[in-house]
Amino acid sequence: MVENASVRLTQTVSCAGCAAKLDPNMLSAALTGITWPSDPRVLVGFGQCDDAAIYDLGGQLLVSTVDFFTPIVDDPEIYGAVAATNALSDVYAMGGEPLFALNIVHYPEALGPEILRSVLAGGAKVCAEARCPIVGGHSVKSPEMTYGLAVTGRIRPGERYFANAGAAIGDVLVLTKALGTGIMATATKKGVIAPADYQALLATLLRLNRHAGDTMQRFPVHAATDITGFSLAGHGSELATASGVRLRIETNKLPLLPGVEQAIAAGCLTRGDKSNRLYAGDRATIADSVERVRNHAVFDPQSSGGLLIAVAPTHASALVTALRNGGDTPATVIGEVVSGAPGISFV
Repeated sequence: MVENASVRLTQTVSCAGCAAKLDPNMLSAALTGITWPSDPRVLVGFGQCDDAAIYDLGGQLLVSTVDFFTPIVDDPEIYGAVAATNALSDVYAMGGEPLFALNIVHYPEALGPEILRSVLAGGAKVCAEARCPIVGGHSVKSPEMTYGLAVTGRIRPGERYFANAGAAIGDVLVLTKALGTGIMATATKKGVIAPADYQALLATLLRLNRHAGDTMQRFPVHAATDITGFSLAGHGSELATASGVRLRIETNKLPLLPGVEQAIAAGCLTRGDKSNRLYAGDRATIADSVERVRNHAVFDPQSSGGLLIAVAPTHASALVTALRNGGDTPATVIGEVVSGAPGISFV
């Protein structure tokens, strides 16, 4: 993909990528008190903050999700590709295979058709790589641009789905991608990112979680989630709460994108850093010994983030090796599942 610098898309929006998510505390308050329709065929809904829904269609398990966000990079085609990669991730995190997708577009008409065409072309290329046809969509005019996908997938016959619930005491925690996309996207928007660090950011944003999702099927994985806008602390807390366990994260083992320390020093934190701390609340504790950069990294809203996987301890090393051999090179053991109040501890 060749970058088009005629319009800096990140300058047209107030915040970039998954950092544009609604404040999780405000969203939780808005969802309270609503009587949601239910159906026994819904095996996984949003009661435990899972990445996607699982619906039993007479023995065939369908996976359904939707995700869209504002521009995280300036180039329209790359932005479209990143947004599509991010949306497909929810299906892979559940252990599923995407079947087809619908475009979702909010667009300022003043930007004209060429930029929109490039955004849609970027999404189409990623979906072609994922063997996921795009079959339509919906668009509305809006002051700020967002793009993403509603994706329908399936759990292949004979395979399992993975949810937030199920992590067991003694499980080892594996993370498949480096942290810091929110911080580095802010550095991009401010124009203070080094060229090599920008290329590293693009590489992780455009990396499909397909291989990671497929690899989980070969190991005794008990729970999984992708790490996106609510950060490692927020999504880790959701998994811990759903499983009734505590996650213990060794922050010195966390993979970080290159340039994160410099970007933080340049003031490139997102507003999600604060809202994610409030969302995790008392569920998350941080030892005084955790250095400042890693303290911010665990609350950084991720776009197209990696998978957090709880796997039986005797298989953790083999899982990491399989992930790395297939291209998920940052994959590493970052902690374990322990007893205690449901939540997450950073040490």
